[in-house]
Amino acid sequence: METFASKALLDFFIAFGVVLGGAMLGGIGAVIALQPPTLTMLHVAKSLKIWALAAAVGGTIDPLRVIESNFFAGDLNPAIKQILYILCAFCGAHTATELVAWICRERG
Repeated sequence: METFASKALLDFFIAFGVVLGGAMLGGIGAVIALQPPTLTMLHVAKSLKIWALAAAVGGTIDPLRVIESNFFAGDLNPAIKQILYILCAFCGAHTATELVAWICRERG
């Protein structure tokens, strides 16, 4: 059985990888299509942020169902854990978006 910390860390890095990998591959596609890669990478990273969050926590409806069913039943522990998983995934996606923005910043 997974511990809370290992699942939270896994969610962070899954979201991080989805955003960073998608932005990098989008930049390669932009070079092939003769488009500016930095602008494409920034746009892709911002667009993928919410999808990385959904991919990391395992979908969009199931985590919300866990929160709703446990919260209103009075059992707060699973609901709080699920919220923290979502928060960890968001931190991973946001960190990757900021990394892409830092990589693509204008130099000079």
